[in-house]
Amino acid sequence: MKKYLLVLSFTFLSLTAFAQSKIGTIDADYILNQLPEMTQVNEGLKTYNEDLQKELESNVTKYEILVKDYQANSSTFSEEDKKTKESEIMGLENDIKGFRQKASLMMQMKRNELTKALYEKINAAMLQVIQEENYTQIFHAGGNSLAYSAEEFDITVKVLDKLGIVVKE
Repeated sequence: MKKYLLVLSFTFLSLTAFAQSKIGTIDADYILNQLPEMTQVNEGLKTYNEDLQKELESNVTKYEILVKDYQANSSTFSEEDKKTKESEIMGLENDIKGFRQKASLMMQMKRNELTKALYEKINAAMLQVIQEENYTQIFHAGGNSLAYSAEEFDITVKVLDKLGIVVKE
């Protein structure tokens, strides 16, 4: 009899705990792309990318000039001058390769810098919805960690409403 009472009590407590949980989802990336400020972010990224391209082109031009100069005048250079010029060319070539590899990372860092305030704004609106509607857990719907969620538990639209964003579908 005690076993049955214990099982019944445990089941009741589990159901009570489950009934008190309210789980929702949010797609912060979707919200981010709906914000009007993203136009400025995209323009800033475009400008930054153009600056990176100009810097790369400048280094490539310097490299090409050094190579042409070396090829045209190598017969007149002393061995020491040849080694110095070759070393300079190789150094610039390595700088160009390194810059190309870092450019993608630099763009991501710039994007993070420009969107940080927007994510904070989304977070503040999300916290308002969570508090007003007593959610206990929110999952990010845009990531790979969520397999399914019923639409009625998705707070993305509610957060957009808090931010004053009207979605045009």
